[in-house]
Parts: sequence; structure tokens; C-alpha cells
Amino acid sequence: MAEHIIVTSSILLLLMMMLCLIRVIGGPTVLDRIMGGNAIGTKTTVLLLLIGILYDNLSMFVDIAVAYALLNFIATLGATRFFLRRRSALFKDPQSW
Repeated sequence: MAEHIIVTSSILLLLMMMLCLIRVIGGPTVLDRIMGGNAIGTKTTVLLLLIGILYDNLSMFVDIAVAYALLNFIATLGATRFFLRRRSALFKDPQSW
């Protein structure tokens, strides 16, 4: 019974990730794309933990999920800083932002 709940919640999580992927591809602003990518990374971390529960080897998957969450956080910060610097390079006047 527990396996069915985990598999069902994993499938629902994958569907939510697809909705975030739509935001990443068709987001009207760069911020929407960055936030969509961050949401996909967060949902992937949870999905890794659900896979660990399903395989009865949670300790290994916790390490992988924490490393992936850290990489997701660093990538989000890097993308945000890149686009903020790019915007400040495009607009010399800070009042035009």
C-alpha cells in the first residue's frame, strides 16, 4: 500500500514539474524562467527522496538530494547575478530600470 502512495505522489510531482517546465520555456520574463528552474530543482530533490524511500535505501539518496539541492541553489544565485549584471550593463542609467 505504501508503494502505491509513493508512486502516485511521484507521478503527481512529475506532472507539477512539467507545469514548471512550461514556465521555464515560455516565461515572459527572466525572473519567471529562473523561478521555474528553481522550482523544478526543488521538486527533483523531493523526487530523489521518494525514490530513496521506494528502494529502502534512503541514506544514499539523502546525500544525493542534499548535493543536488546545493547545486540548484548555487545555480539559481549564479543565474540571478548574471542577469542582474547583464541588465545593469544594458541600462547605463539606473533610473531606466
